[in-house]
Amino acid sequence: MKKILYILIPLAIVIAVVAKLAMNKKIATERVYSYDRDLAIQVNALKVSASSVQPEYGFTGTFEPNRETKLSAEVQGKVNRVLVENGSLVRRGQVLIQQDDALLQLQLKSAQVQINGLEADLKRYRILVENDAIQGIQLEKTEMAMESAQVQISTLKEQISKAAIRAPFDGVVTAKLTEEGDFAAPGKPLIQLTDISKLKLTIQVPEQDLKLFEQGKEYQIQIPGLSQEATGKVNMVGSRGNAGNSFPVEIIIPNTSKQEIKAGMFGELKMKTEAGQSGILIPAVAILGSDLSPQVYLVKDGKAVLQNIQIEKRFPDQVLVRSGLSEGDVLIVGGLINVFEGANVTANF
Repeated sequence: MKKILYILIPLAIVIAVVAKLAMNKKIATERVYSYDRDLAIQVNALKVSASSVQPEYGFTGTFEPNRETKLSAEVQGKVNRVLVENGSLVRRGQVLIQQDDALLQLQLKSAQVQINGLEADLKRYRILVENDAIQGIQLEKTEMAMESAQVQISTLKEQISKAAIRAPFDGVVTAKLTEEGDFAAPGKPLIQLTDISKLKLTIQVPEQDLKLFEQGKEYQIQIPGLSQEATGKVNMVGSRGNAGNSFPVEIIIPNTSKQEIKAGMFGELKMKTEAGQSGILIPAVAILGSDLSPQVYLVKDGKAVLQNIQIEKRFPDQVLVRSGLSEGDVLIVGGLINVFEGANVTANF
């Protein structure tokens, strides 16, 4: 009897476990959603038709200074005085930094003393040569020494003038990178000078819109930060595009008398073309993929069909299609999340 129980009890436990697992699998199967690929998907659609639009173009860029440079010393030496601060307005030729030139001044005085002595020697030697009292070679050597001393004086004067670092153009000090007592050396930036009397606005223009810009043509530029407009002139139309097939266009804008436009501010160029364009205009939400390879879903014989298109122009919420669509095509514009190639669809207009 005990042997029978030893066999029946484990067997009953196994049967109970198997039954429980089978029940759990049935419940899980009933609760899990199984998508029916043959079931028709409800989508919003519209019939494509041609329309006429007046394109409005908008381009945004950042103002850059007309000129900007970091000034460094041409000769090494200690910084004696810094004559400007951040934000100082300076004029071309104005001294910004004065380096220590005391040693150069002493060398100049020494060379000048040498010149004075040589001038006296030359007077004496010329008189003596005229009277055949000395050989002419002594006079020639003194004349050569005089020329060498004059070159030395010119060199010292040039070095002394370079010890005063001057502004190469009118501008604003936008970075003071040194202080009195610092050591200046060639290649070490000391002052950053920025010219914002004029500014450059560089915008990126798609290749299809590049025809809108001409060298020397004027455009109205909006400056959101100042709530005002300025007139700019095209200075350069790029000849080489970037990876996104856009080309740089540089526009020069004169600053206000108070130089209110600052480098780094945003500028906007908006324009409308006089002639309207005719074409197929579709909602932007219908577009799949990027502008380089855009696609849309069409409804054909009750099924979703993926269609390649080419974009002519983008607007805030619409797209002008260059090719890929024809009048009468049924375009899916809503419910795209469940749509796939070949899916059964029911179009709601």
